[in-house]
Amino acid sequence: MFSPTPPLWLVGFRPFFALACLAGMLFPIAWALMFSGSLPAPNAPFTSVQWHAHEMFFGFGWAVLGGFLLTSTKNWVNIRGYHGPALMLLAAAWLVERLGMSFGGQWPLPVAMLANNAFLGSIAAMLLLTLVRYRSQDSYRDNAFFMVMLPAFLIAKYLMLYGNDFQAGYGMAIALFRVAFLVMLERTLTGFMKAAFQTQILRQPRLDMPIKLLGLLLVLEPFLPRPLTTGLSLALAILLVIRFVFWKPHLAFRRIDIGIMYIGYLAIVSQLLIEALGHVMNFVWVGSVSVHLFTFGAMGCVIPAMIIRISKGHTGRKVVFDGLDRVVLYIMILALIVRVAVPQFAPGAYIGIVHASATCWLIAFGTLAWRYIPILMQARIDGREH
Repeated sequence: MFSPTPPLWLVGFRPFFALACLAGMLFPIAWALMFSGSLPAPNAPFTSVQWHAHEMFFGFGWAVLGGFLLTSTKNWVNIRGYHGPALMLLAAAWLVERLGMSFGGQWPLPVAMLANNAFLGSIAAMLLLTLVRYRSQDSYRDNAFFMVMLPAFLIAKYLMLYGNDFQAGYGMAIALFRVAFLVMLERTLTGFMKAAFQTQILRQPRLDMPIKLLGLLLVLEPFLPRPLTTGLSLALAILLVIRFVFWKPHLAFRRIDIGIMYIGYLAIVSQLLIEALGHVMNFVWVGSVSVHLFTFGAMGCVIPAMIIRISKGHTGRKVVFDGLDRVVLYIMILALIVRVAVPQFAPGAYIGIVHASATCWLIAFGTLAWRYIPILMQARIDGREH
């Protein structure tokens, strides 16, 4: 079927997965060069650490999450979904935000704040409108979690950049992305395991719902007493471990395309345990292990597999991970090991480790960009419009 809209703008995952590939390729290596002093800090009223954290969560992370939610929400409520000019405006807002974050140091504050919030504010409002307006036909009743999370992302972003509480802001951002990943893994792995191994994994509301509620409550971790957040983190980690045992990992790890999702799941558990035990044990980690377990373990491992699977499946192609796809996933596992484990044994090589792990992202996401951006710009091969 012929469509007057270019294929790139037919569905939300197309432009934003393309942008995510470019961001995943460039942002980590840019940070490594800044960290080592080879590249000047951005011309912006933020520290380089603020820039790095913001761009990985709200640049790279929200390109992925935005593309995923724009595509999923239309399927959840069975509507056409945003396309054409709406997606073009969102992509333009994302690009303007990147300019503001890197070169907006001399911009008037109102202009800079508008540039840095237009994308997230607009996409959050659009997604909320979809979920609220079509609530009666929503396939997932627990999408109420997203109705709470979407505005909370705006609060986290504000605290990171303008609220003089960067630690609280990025703590909220990690927790919000963690809930999003838990919801996504819960929904998708059920289908993946059934399709790959003709098996069912445990879906028990009395376990699944407390997991999501605890995850959502931990969004408030920066503002709660430390003994309470220690208990909440430990409780969530225990529930996740219990569920993991019943999710048949012995089968999942036979295939890298599914096994890497389980690695992301375990990274979330490990991050929670480090957060919990770090409050009661005096153990010093090298290199912000808790944060990088999530960014390299959950985001870094799960997102490439998501991009490959969705880019193939939603363009009419057979979802089969070929040799180069699998290489990309192994590179991202290597990046996790290099960034989190190696510094504990070779702290003196920390700068080199940062560069090596960023190079892994450059290679992996560069490969994804080379292979999948052309696919995202082409019409579906099965004749369907979107």
